[in-house]
Amino acid sequence: MKNVLLAGSTGYLGSYILKELLTQNYRVRTVVRNPAKLEKILEGFNGRPEVVEAQVTQPETLTGCCEGMEAVISTVGITRQRDGLTYMDVDYQANLNLLEEALKAGVKKFVYISVFKGESLRHLYGINAKEMFCDRLKSAGIDYTIIRPTGFFSDMADFLHMAQKGRVFLFGDGNNRLNPVHGADLAPVCVNALSLPETEVEAGGPEVFTQNEIAALALKAWGKKGKIVHMPDGLRRFVLWSLKTFTSPKTYGPAEFFLTAMALDFVAPPYGNHKLWDFFREKTKYPDVS
Repeated sequence: MKNVLLAGSTGYLGSYILKELLTQNYRVRTVVRNPAKLEKILEGFNGRPEVVEAQVTQPETLTGCCEGMEAVISTVGITRQRDGLTYMDVDYQANLNLLEEALKAGVKKFVYISVFKGESLRHLYGINAKEMFCDRLKSAGIDYTIIRPTGFFSDMADFLHMAQKGRVFLFGDGNNRLNPVHGADLAPVCVNALSLPETEVEAGGPEVFTQNEIAALALKAWGKKGKIVHMPDGLRRFVLWSLKTFTSPKTYGPAEFFLTAMALDFVAPPYGNHKLWDFFREKTKYPDVS
């Protein structure tokens, strides 16, 4: 399968997948809202995709986007609430719009990036939207692979933001474990899935940390002694309840997943070789680590 449509190519993971596809000499067509952002991502990079300017949440703009394509990779999903769109608008319906176009065009395979432990986290608003799409994908009659990463290095920037101020706040004892993965390490996993029979692939990075260890690493990256503050887990549960009771899903959705994940182990089979310390060190060269 050498003809691939990629959706979400201007996001964190999507940008790495795009470069991996081009490096492996795939013919790539990408759906983007802002072609200028794509050019910035590919600045200095050898190779360019075919660009379709469209809104994945508006199905009429996607008409014919999959013609001539053999596979689709979608990283489409909300990471930070914006534009007034809901998880159902983006994580579910936008991906369904892509799937329907793929089916019309006779695409052979659909690769979708969901989340580790997603099936057991359906009670979370944002995760339920992803898993509802996974259900539709599984029943669509097309070959598929669902990639389930534990979390990205970019998500660990939250630790850096706290550490910059000299304190990192954790719920509970901080001993829950996780192995976040760099986008450059996950991208080959997603591309290789195009030619593999597995229907689900769980993926993490090469290093397993406790939350305490990540917090200490973040403080070290800023050159601060700092302090790790452990808050009672009951407070985490109270904050979750308060957000769900007094705010809308647009507000509590991202926080709901973060606060729930803080109380779980997120360790998946390791891929790649990027080190979290190198990521932190690179980020802290600059005042803004967002």
